[in-house]
Amino acid sequence: MSRVNRYLLKHFSELFSSLFFILFFITSVVFFIKITALTAIIQMNFAELGTLYIYLLPKTLVYTLPITFFIALCITLFNLSKENETIVLFTLGYNPKKIAKLFLVVSSLLSFILILDIFILIPISKQLNTNFLEYKKAEAKFNIKASEFGQKFSDWLVYIESGDNSKIYNGVTLYQTQKNKEDEKLILASSAIIDNEAGALRLNLENGKIFEFQKDAIEQVDFQKMYINTRPNTTIGYMQSISEYWNGVFVDKRRAYDLAFFLLIALFPIASTLIAISIGIVTYRYNKSGIYFYIFATIATYLSLTTILSTIHPQSATLIVFLATFGISYLIYQKRIKAIY
Repeated sequence: MSRVNRYLLKHFSELFSSLFFILFFITSVVFFIKITALTAIIQMNFAELGTLYIYLLPKTLVYTLPITFFIALCITLFNLSKENETIVLFTLGYNPKKIAKLFLVVSSLLSFILILDIFILIPISKQLNTNFLEYKKAEAKFNIKASEFGQKFSDWLVYIESGDNSKIYNGVTLYQTQKNKEDEKLILASSAIIDNEAGALRLNLENGKIFEFQKDAIEQVDFQKMYINTRPNTTIGYMQSISEYWNGVFVDKRRAYDLAFFLLIALFPIASTLIAISIGIVTYRYNKSGIYFYIFATIATYLSLTTILSTIHPQSATLIVFLATFGISYLIYQKRIKAIY
């Protein structure tokens, strides 16, 4: 690698790391607020909130890295133009074509890493996140409290006299109404424990009586131990393979949209490299302002096209938006940079 390439990459990497930290922090705060909103539905401690945040990291990187790359490249080249360093480089024979080749290699490497993130890490983290939330919802669903009426465990109405934080209950009463040719039942137990293993819940009753109310009689059965099993209507614990997950794009519109949208975000560094060079390399005396407008206009336009076409026709959105953006970037580069420098 030439000394000029190392010089350009040094300036770029310093600004890239600073901007990435800022954007990553802002994005993380947004995601963390969404996570904490779940505490209104389910109870979670700080460690569990941290677990959910880790599951969202792959998606956070997809959003922050491409935008950071584009902004950092624009501002790096603009700062070099401001100090007339780009003019010196061009005078010494280091033309814009070499800058474009250098950063197209960097952007291609970044996009490759992001595509691996999309196809491997995001399916795993998304399923882990879903399973974790379903598990917590199932746990909250069966969080029976003492001295409260109207609580249910599966098909049984439950009332308990007392309980503690270890989920040990005393003075347990369960009632099941008549259904499907089954008679009404009443269970009285001295104590009970709820076991929760990967979403499969079991009520362990000890020292009690079962009363079955028939038309002409009441049957009573005494027991020392009895188990009532139930399972929430969820797929807790099931993990699709990566191929199974992405095969869903052919039948699941939401998954097809996600794939098209994430791929276009991942390809943004390659698609926007030439336009970033066109924005950043300027004659500072005549182009002192406008760089930030062009930066945000480019990002807003690309994201808008990505969202709209991924919604309308996700199967072709990736190809259309990427090729159109790269083509327009090349035309702008030809007109603003190659023709002048």
